[in-house]
Amino acid sequence: MLKALLVNTNLMRPPVAPLGLDYIGAALRGRGHEVDLLDLAFAGDPGKALEQVLEGSSAEHGYRLVGLSVRNTDDCYMGSQAFFLEPVREMVSVIRSRTRIPVVLGGVGFSVMPEAILDYTGADLGVAGSGERALAALLERSGRPEDVPGLVWKGKGGEWRKNPPDLEPLDGLSLSRRALADNRRYFAEGGQIGVETKRGCGERCLYCADPVSKGRKIRVRDPRSVVREIQGLLEKGIDHFHWCDSEFNLPEAHARAVCEALMASGLGRRIRWYAYLAPAPFPPDLATLMRDAGCAGIDFGADSGSRAMLAALGRSFGPEDLVAAARTSRASGIPCMFDLLIGGPGETRESLRETVDLVRRADPDRVGLSVGVRIYPGTGLASLVRREGFHPGNPNLVGLVEGNESLLRPVFYLSAGLGPDPHRVSAFVKELVGDDPRFFGVGDVPEGQDYNYNENTVLIEAIRRGYRGAYWDILRRLAEGLS
Repeated sequence: MLKALLVNTNLMRPPVAPLGLDYIGAALRGRGHEVDLLDLAFAGDPGKALEQVLEGSSAEHGYRLVGLSVRNTDDCYMGSQAFFLEPVREMVSVIRSRTRIPVVLGGVGFSVMPEAILDYTGADLGVAGSGERALAALLERSGRPEDVPGLVWKGKGGEWRKNPPDLEPLDGLSLSRRALADNRRYFAEGGQIGVETKRGCGERCLYCADPVSKGRKIRVRDPRSVVREIQGLLEKGIDHFHWCDSEFNLPEAHARAVCEALMASGLGRRIRWYAYLAPAPFPPDLATLMRDAGCAGIDFGADSGSRAMLAALGRSFGPEDLVAAARTSRASGIPCMFDLLIGGPGETRESLRETVDLVRRADPDRVGLSVGVRIYPGTGLASLVRREGFHPGNPNLVGLVEGNESLLRPVFYLSAGLGPDPHRVSAFVKELVGDDPRFFGVGDVPEGQDYNYNENTVLIEAIRRGYRGAYWDILRRLAEGLS
């Protein structure tokens, strides 16, 4: 039996359960290995917690590897531009000061820009994409580096090398047993627990990093496996979930199969869940099926109400689909939210007016506004910016540009067609929105009315008082005086 230490480095509040580490822990334990989790989300002093757990550890007598999960590189919010990798670099330094055990990074945030993050943090290795099979191979030291799926390592010449990611079917993995993380505590302090029903996304959205980190090949789970996972968590008193799929209704047939399995098991009456959806396809019978299977809220990736902007962003739907999606959701009794991205290539004040007018006509329950589009390597937006010129003189860029060619630190695209001053852009958006309570505010707004969930004390306090569910829906219910 071999031993691994997995470390959750995500310090955001409200806390989000480390889903990937839970799945990896189940896979490694299923192979007979011993796995410990050091969850720094609940550590008062992360550095000290690391020192204590590694005291006296060695490759011969303790852990054979230390795996650190990087869920987010930053908060993806232009107003704050909070950068999360400095603490990870400090954690790697603490580990290095105590042991020479290999340090392996992974997670969805890491998978977007693995070489840059390894350079920055000083870790030995990384796994881009799914990590269950790769961590087992590294722990068991079986095969050559070239044979480990998704492995990122340095070649003999000091250059980074990267293997293709693991795209094998998910049914070969044991993902149902969620026993590594303290999910009860995460539910109590975070208000919901994440579950994957599939991985990957085949859409071609200009800005999105999901196909980079999770792959363009969609790999679905057997709905019966999802049901077993939910049943195990429900036994722990957890009854509010969030599907972590890129878009739950793509493919539509799998979404239906998951809902039917939940209903057949009787879980649809006992749980509440939320999901990200594409605005189309979303026929009325799918909405009804989702509601009967326990769906309590939908977050539609709307992006824009302008036909020209939707085309520029690579979306496969039009404004009429947004109106239809909100109407269908409302008719089924499921609250919904529109997520909007403001400032993409070609955005103007006129296209913004189109968007706000369309959203008002569609009438979703809530609207999230992100001003500025985070640029991630490997996306179409990153390629577009390279063609425009990635330099401080590019009027479409906001954030640290000089010396940041890897895009490691947050850089945002904000169309110069909106004007040269980001603050004035935010002011214009606020002017368009007015006092419409459905819109989460931008810029200087009272806490609980903005769209940045990180360190949102209003949200944290609501969860402490017993509110459960998706964060946008908790804030909606608070504003409307609902429990």
